[in-house]
Amino acid sequence: MSDSQPTVLLNSGTRMPLLGLGTYRLRGPEDTYRTVDAALATGYRAFDTAAVYRNEADIGRALRELLPKHGLSRVDVFITSKLGPRDQGPRAREGCQRSLDQLGVDYIDLYLIHWPGTQGLDVRDGRNPGNRSQSWATLEDFYTDGKFRAIGVSNYTVEHMQDLLKRCKMTPAVLQVEFHPKLCQRDLRSLCAETGVCFQAYSSLGTGVLLSDPAVQAVAERCGRTPAQVLLKWAVQQGVPVLPKSCKPSRVEENGRLFDFELSEEDMEKLSALDSGEKFCWDPSSVA
Repeated sequence: MSDSQPTVLLNSGTRMPLLGLGTYRLRGPEDTYRTVDAALATGYRAFDTAAVYRNEADIGRALRELLPKHGLSRVDVFITSKLGPRDQGPRAREGCQRSLDQLGVDYIDLYLIHWPGTQGLDVRDGRNPGNRSQSWATLEDFYTDGKFRAIGVSNYTVEHMQDLLKRCKMTPAVLQVEFHPKLCQRDLRSLCAETGVCFQAYSSLGTGVLLSDPAVQAVAERCGRTPAQVLLKWAVQQGVPVLPKSCKPSRVEENGRLFDFELSEEDMEKLSALDSGEKFCWDPSSVA
């Protein structure tokens, strides 16, 4: 890994950058190339994709073409991908291998189970826990074989995590969930801290809604930064890795400027006080 960005040490011994590029809704080879190019130029060294994003192949191709341009190689970047709900359970091995093939890499730095449920099953279906366990055992196999450098989960609740921790041979390295000032996820963060799991944020901007929040805008004005930078810094300053997404090079560059300022303790507290448990993305709490 490159030392150009701050990192966190995962329980697998792998270092993961605090800042990564989220690629949800990034589509097409041209937009992907342009966005990855801007991210590498700004200093991003982590890229987060998923089977359901349908852009693994474009991400892999863009990195292969662009790394030499920026004087980098495969070992300088951290790639995350995720097992889709359609491959949960019996099809997990096929799904894991497909991600490797689509990205065109020998190994993936971090691979996650994307969702606790299974595509085609009702959320309350009693087969979901068994499918999750089968998927996790498959991820453990790929880790043992050196194809995944770290493994984890996404969108798991406290109950899902507790069940996994009882069954797993390997403790997950990462839990990736929605996290922002209106959703502080205190119970999940406490569980992760107690068990050595890295808590990682997605949707740090609350799908954009929080950019116009008066409290966020007031903090941004006080410190001479954009609302997006303030929201991302609020997480990073707590040691929580973030994955801002954008297909606009100027926005990618803006979101990457997080390590040359600090929020005051008062501003951190004012942002945290917004916590209302509000989710702007998916709610996994009903999945058995």
